[in-house]
This record gives sequence, C-alpha cells and structure tokens, in this order.
Amino acid sequence: MKTLVVCSGGLDSVSLAHKVAGEHQLAGLLSFDYGQRHMKELGFAALCAQRLRVPHRNIDIREIGRGLSGSALTDNVAVPDGHYAEDTMKVTVVPNRNAIMLAIAFGLAAAHKAEAVATAVHGGDHFIYPDCRPAFIDTFQMMQDSALDGYAKIRLYAPYVNLTKADIVADGARYGTPFAQTWSCYKGGERHCGRCGTCVERREAFHLSGHPDPTNYEDSGFWLGALRGRSL
Repeated sequence: MKTLVVCSGGLDSVSLAHKVAGEHQLAGLLSFDYGQRHMKELGFAALCAQRLRVPHRNIDIREIGRGLSGSALTDNVAVPDGHYAEDTMKVTVVPNRNAIMLAIAFGLAAAHKAEAVATAVHGGDHFIYPDCRPAFIDTFQMMQDSALDGYAKIRLYAPYVNLTKADIVADGARYGTPFAQTWSCYKGGERHCGRCGTCVERREAFHLSGHPDPTNYEDSGFWLGALRGRSL
C-alpha cells in the first residue's frame, strides 16, 4: 500500500512513519507550517524523511493558521502546565486543524497516485481534540470517498486511533524509531520543558511502556506531581 504519512516530527507521527516504512510502501512525509509555536518539530520531520530516504514536503499554511486565533499553539496565549487530559489543555485546540491538513494530504495523494494517507491520531487525544476521535476518522473517510469518487480511492490509515501513547512507544520501538530525534513540547524551547501537557504525556508513556526515555527535559520530575494531582 503506497502511503503518504502526515508527519509533524512528533513521537507519534515519526513512529508511524517507521511503521509504514516497515509494513507498506512509504511514499513520503507531509508536514505543515501553520505558524505553530513549536515549529522546531518540523526539523525532526525532515530528519525522519532523510533517515527513511523518502521525499518530504513542508506546506506553508501560516495564513490559515493566523486566522485560527485563540489557541496557545498559534496565538499569544500561554501553554498551560499539567496533565494532557486536564480541561486547561483545551486552550491548545486549533480548530479544524486535522481536517484542513488531511484534506490537503488527500488531494496530494490522489494527484501522486498514493493509495493511503496515514495519520497518527491516538486514544490519548480523544479527551480534548474532536478531530482525533474514531468518529471523525470514519466520517472523513466517507467524505473523501465522495469527494474523489471516480477519480481515486484512498484509505485513511489511522492505526493508533484506539491505542494509548504507551502503545505507540512500544510500537515505535518495534520498528526502530529513534525517539531522541522526535519533538513533543508545545513550548518549543531548546529542550523539552517537562511541564506542558505533551511533555507530561510523553514522559508517562515511556514509563508505562517500560521503554527508556531518552528525552532531555528542563524539569524531569514535574510529570509525577501532575499525575498525582490528576488522581486526587
């Protein structure tokens, strides 16, 4: 299955790229610059493409991103600390982000005769992001079947949609993903902050999977307190 992977440079999408390279025909990686605060992730997507020896296309949709105001990822809004599932993390929602990116990805896949578009949405995202849930994946597939009817038949491949982040770490390790060459932190500093929702989730996933975490965090112990606070 000739597959185009939407790859941000994060742990999930880089693991997915390695999985697709191991199981299918990896056609290339597709990334998006939407003006995200943590745009350094895009460099890790480029590294992944070089490592897997496939084309990498980075699409500039910053003008669209500027219109999607109010998110901590695209606007002058502080990225909150704490566990990913907390209500405070809703400020990191970029409305319709996955729908926009996947619509572009499907158009490119159709033009270049790919058979599938892969996305790394996973179960841990369901709390906050409606465009990461199984219902969205199923409905988007139906919409694309209609949009490309008679022109192309492309599958939306989302193997992690019902899995946890720890499951992704285990799967990534199985396919040799170099986790140190991935970026998760929403704050986009020199090192992973260790305090934002994505850093806490990342640290927890390595702990639960039993796989060593190679990440260098600014605050390496915050995640434990965040998890204890969540359980109270």
